[in-house]
Amino acid sequence: MVSLITINYNGYKDTCELIESLQQFEDFPFEIIVVDNASPNGDGPLLKKSLANVTVVCSDKNLGFSGGNNLGYQYATGEYIVYINNDITISAPFLKALVDRLQSSDRIGAVSPKIKYEYKKDTIQYAGYIAANPIRVSYNLIGLNQKDNGQYDIAHPTDAIHGACVMTSRKIIEEVGAMTESYFLFYEELDWSCQLQRAGYETWYEPAACIFHKESMTIKRGSSFRLYYLTRSRILFARRNYSFMNKLMALSYQITIVIPKNILLYSIHREKAMLKSFLKGCFHGFMDKIHI
Repeated sequence: MVSLITINYNGYKDTCELIESLQQFEDFPFEIIVVDNASPNGDGPLLKKSLANVTVVCSDKNLGFSGGNNLGYQYATGEYIVYINNDITISAPFLKALVDRLQSSDRIGAVSPKIKYEYKKDTIQYAGYIAANPIRVSYNLIGLNQKDNGQYDIAHPTDAIHGACVMTSRKIIEEVGAMTESYFLFYEELDWSCQLQRAGYETWYEPAACIFHKESMTIKRGSSFRLYYLTRSRILFARRNYSFMNKLMALSYQITIVIPKNILLYSIHREKAMLKSFLKGCFHGFMDKIHI
């Protein structure tokens, strides 16, 4: 059986739409665990009341992405674990293709499906990742914003799985460990990909499974909140995962290029809230304790 774990934060409608699509289209044995991450609008009790045959776990505080998933895992009973965003829908079964890919080799530690946009269902968001530039701490999405003409229909190892949907197994989690809770938001799946690869496992992209992503429904693009966590997590990721020389170059690049450039841009455009969030993210990225 597969245990699907999703996190809700003020996203009742999206969470219900995810569950409805799973119950309508998925035919592989599965259970659903919803973790309400202390939604201030009262989603937790409402989800418990309205969702049948679903385990709803209400956290008394917001644990972030990894923390919420790790809490949900404590309630999972399946052999296979899927972490899936609540702003996902499906239109066809996808779990068996992911299970088959995991079972195809003992070297595979985690696998993500093809991800396309909910609002533009012929357009790709994710067909794998390429770790493009360690100095800039960047990963490039393969196939991003391309029309899906079957050009990414061959499964392959990828530098990172996608946090919107990833399957692993209970065996892998017990051996390698769960996602770190260092970040709260962003870079968790990239960090966990590195963690899996250091343990000798591969991360894979499986196009035989396809899902649709509404994208950034909880954390809006262009917000100061998003900027803070992206900035903090990018620096933490370099500190946690890079070798000495790559770490030195990456952090030096942040100090000498990225930070002065962004201070200048936010100051020129008088975006005080963004400037404050950026500087706060930089400070915490460099100063917060790294959880190994």
